[in-house]
Amino acid sequence: MKEKKVVKIEERIPKLKERRKQKSNRRLIVYVSVFFTLMLLIVYFQSSFSQVQTVNVRGNNLASADWVVDESELLQGASMWNLGGSELVERLTDHDAINSVEISREWMNTVVITVTEHERIAYIKDGNSYAPVLVTGEIYDNGGQRATPFDAPVLRGFEDNQIREAMVNELSQTPSGLRQRISDVILEPLDNDPGRLTILMNDGFVVSSTVNQFSERIAPYPSVVEQLDPEEEGIVHMRMNPYFERFNTEDEEEEIEIEG
Repeated sequence: MKEKKVVKIEERIPKLKERRKQKSNRRLIVYVSVFFTLMLLIVYFQSSFSQVQTVNVRGNNLASADWVVDESELLQGASMWNLGGSELVERLTDHDAINSVEISREWMNTVVITVTEHERIAYIKDGNSYAPVLVTGEIYDNGGQRATPFDAPVLRGFEDNQIREAMVNELSQTPSGLRQRISDVILEPLDNDPGRLTILMNDGFVVSSTVNQFSERIAPYPSVVEQLDPEEEGIVHMRMNPYFERFNTEDEEEEIEIEG
């Protein structure tokens, strides 16, 4: 029978004391770490380090970045952890040109405001410059700044708000690629057709149509002009059945039916 090794209690006491000491030290380190972490958080939230220091605005074109920053009020002591939420978004979307807003934090003290503006459907002559017409039908007052109509047609003769809104609605339903092929849309009303339009295209053709169901009537235009000689002078009628009205040298008119 093997003899059991007997360890005297006097020999174990130093080891138990050492273990207890190590355990107490670890507990103290944890307490001290938690204490300093809490202190740092308190100092952070009470100091300017937790406040918004920089606001970057992205996606804006019509709305000025300065207006967005000022209206956000984020540089007036706002906390990085309390940016205003829905109230801030509501203030910014009061701007005629702004459709929606997204707010995000970047780095320690920087906030990014990403703006989505209402689409520009057209431009309208405003004195010596052009004012954008938004998809909402509003003519945007750009504060006297000159705008160059490069991405949408110019509306001429649309002083009547109701018919202008109807035209804007039709343009909003027109594919953007086709819309950008239009240079000018001129309203030339007749007694039997108050929405009669003469349209100048960027490819040199002249189109006759009407406001009513314009987006449907103009849709076949690309396939229609493929069948025409660009050197021929005349008018492309885009109504129920598209056809080309040619003018010859004797000022006689000739109509050509086109498959649309």
